[in-house]
Amino acid sequence: MQREALKNVLIVSCQPVPGGPMDNPEMVVGFALAALSSGAGALRIESLPYLRAVRAATSAPIVGIIKRDLSDSPVRITPYVEDAIALAEAGADIVAFDATDRTRPASVAELIAAVKAKGKLTMADCSSLQDAQRALAAGIDFVGTTLSGYVGEAEPVDPDLGLIADMVRLTPFVIAEGRIRSTDQASAAARAGAYAVVVGSAITRTEHATSWFKEAVEHGFADRQPSSKPVLAIDIGGTKIIAALVENGTVRDEVTLSTQRDAGPDRWIDDLAKKSAAWRGQVERVSIAVTGIIDNDLWSALNPATLTIPEAYPLVDRLRQAFDLPVFAANDAQAAAWGEHRFGAGQGQDIAFLTISTGIGGGLVLNGKPLLGIAGHFGLLQSPSAGAGPLEDQVSGRWIADQASRAGHQVDAPAVFAAARQGATWANSIIDQSAGRVALLCRDIQLMFDPDRIVIGGGIGLADGYLDRVIDKIPAEPVRLKPRIVASRLGRHAGVIGVADLAFRSKGTDWTAEGLPGAEYRDKGK
Repeated sequence: MQREALKNVLIVSCQPVPGGPMDNPEMVVGFALAALSSGAGALRIESLPYLRAVRAATSAPIVGIIKRDLSDSPVRITPYVEDAIALAEAGADIVAFDATDRTRPASVAELIAAVKAKGKLTMADCSSLQDAQRALAAGIDFVGTTLSGYVGEAEPVDPDLGLIADMVRLTPFVIAEGRIRSTDQASAAARAGAYAVVVGSAITRTEHATSWFKEAVEHGFADRQPSSKPVLAIDIGGTKIIAALVENGTVRDEVTLSTQRDAGPDRWIDDLAKKSAAWRGQVERVSIAVTGIIDNDLWSALNPATLTIPEAYPLVDRLRQAFDLPVFAANDAQAAAWGEHRFGAGQGQDIAFLTISTGIGGGLVLNGKPLLGIAGHFGLLQSPSAGAGPLEDQVSGRWIADQASRAGHQVDAPAVFAAARQGATWANSIIDQSAGRVALLCRDIQLMFDPDRIVIGGGIGLADGYLDRVIDKIPAEPVRLKPRIVASRLGRHAGVIGVADLAFRSKGTDWTAEGLPGAEYRDKGK
């Protein structure tokens, strides 16, 4: 067999769960023939009995392996030279083996030599780029990503697309394998440059595939909101306050107030209670999203310049008194991130969210969970200013207005954008500086968390032309490193929609955040 026989091929790994009801030669042959009849171009088969059975049923290319649990070595895949020879003699066209740099009974070079002596091709199951480099230097025919994430570290969830792309720079003969569980992931592996793509458990391990779908279905059932009544959702920001009736991700009605910054939270809550009095009989709970941090139901500012409030303000207790209803509270940007993940521009995806307005708020949803506590407060980063102050003080609407004042123009941020649209050089310069800093922030977020999307909202973030400026200023880098930046779909409603949905997912009559998915991320240092 020539290597070209595997070019652009789907390889189906037919390995039943050991000891499971399908762990017998007849089932493995059935899996193999079903896969081939549906378009698979090759097979990966484990063990000599199963390899011999499948070889007797088809002439299709087969990657053969033997798995052993050794007491003196962590290597499991074809550890011995004798194993490699036996696979070649049993009919494998390609013999695959562990090529990691660990204590092993036989070297990679010895395994390669033994297989090539039988006239067969070789595949190195690698965990890293360094494994691939060593295997290629020893004369391997194919390198695979099979063992990425399986050599001691916590096993990741997704396939290692980055390792595929890195290996392709060394050789075109890269076989993508490991945690490819969906058609989208298989397609992504092919786009990353793989010569062939292996899919196993998603096709031939019914037990595993069933467990994935069971978990997905349970999440779907959990997404059904258990109450027929809408939530009274509130979003207190540095410029405005929104109170809304939210039901199933939709705002049914709303009122908006200006944030009287000197009045303080007691006054804001009293005003909200009066403005929303007509809704009282329609709701059975209150949820609120606020700038700053909620810790044990107490509200504190992280940057008083954005909004000044008393330290450890008893927000939840005060709202219970005002509305006589259960209350849930969360950070506004974290709530907005969840809203965009559930109903908006990042629906169903891992996202980072940035709201650029009076300040900069941020939130993260990773692996379907919102990160709470202080996670995502990107506006408070001080490294961009070398410790001179938080990043939001060099980006936000307050900063834009301050820079306009320094340039001799006593106007607010919306007026600066209006002047930029008229071609004013001073206005365009200010906005470009803000957008450039946000672009670098997005690049850093991508490198830190690798979200599917970075969603940007807020009055400044969604101002005419601002997002285009941010995207234009992303540094020129490989596509894999570039963030995918999109506009918020929920706009100014992201916070109220998100915090209403979070309220349904919390536990207990007090609707605290402790029972939420992602609550384990709270207060990690304590």
